[in-house]
Amino acid sequence: MSGPGEGAAAGPYTNVPTGGGWTGAVRRRAVAALPPDKLLPDSQPAYMASWIYVFGVLTVASLIVVLATGGVLALKGPAWWHVSGTGRYVNSLHLWSVELLMFFMVVHLWGKFFMAAWRGRRALTWATGAVCFLTSIGTAFTGYLVQQNFDSQWIAGQAKDGLNSVGIGAFFNVLDFGQMLMWHIVLLPFVLGLLTAWHVLLVRWRGIVPPIGATGPADAGAAPPAPSPQGTS
Repeated sequence: MSGPGEGAAAGPYTNVPTGGGWTGAVRRRAVAALPPDKLLPDSQPAYMASWIYVFGVLTVASLIVVLATGGVLALKGPAWWHVSGTGRYVNSLHLWSVELLMFFMVVHLWGKFFMAAWRGRRALTWATGAVCFLTSIGTAFTGYLVQQNFDSQWIAGQAKDGLNSVGIGAFFNVLDFGQMLMWHIVLLPFVLGLLTAWHVLLVRWRGIVPPIGATGPADAGAAPPAPSPQGTS
């Protein structure tokens, strides 16, 4: 038998306990904000069939490939990706997945900009996506610096004076391979992963932004409700 304050929460999810303590409070708020059918929906509005809505998931898919191949390269080291045939192949996968990530992200960002994706209390969703884009630029830049070839040396040499001129060269030394490697494989990917997870959760919480001018299911592109059957006299 449950004790005082340990009943079931009201609403569709009656199996959520209402016990005290901070864990119970966090659990109740999490389930209230993102119930299972909202966190992992099995259907989407009809307007999601438009091609512009595809680039968000393509960006996430590319990011997964980037992180997976980058993790392998970080474990194996520069000698492996410069000398081994398998290493060069994984290095190429990493490079082209980054190229696709940036392409998909730019299309996704501009598509949502022209759709005014901050509508309907989605300003934070838009802001996290924009910061993800800026973080990706920094991650890609440090990736070029740790290639350990003539390209990375030239890029570092050209960037050094520019960064020193704005006063950040003291703690962001592009000529320091170890520092750039840690920025590239630890700090920036960690921040990017957190921002991406936060962005996706906000999308689930606030919902997919509808097209501009959509005022109802029919205007948003959903099929209109079927007419009620009428009897015959």
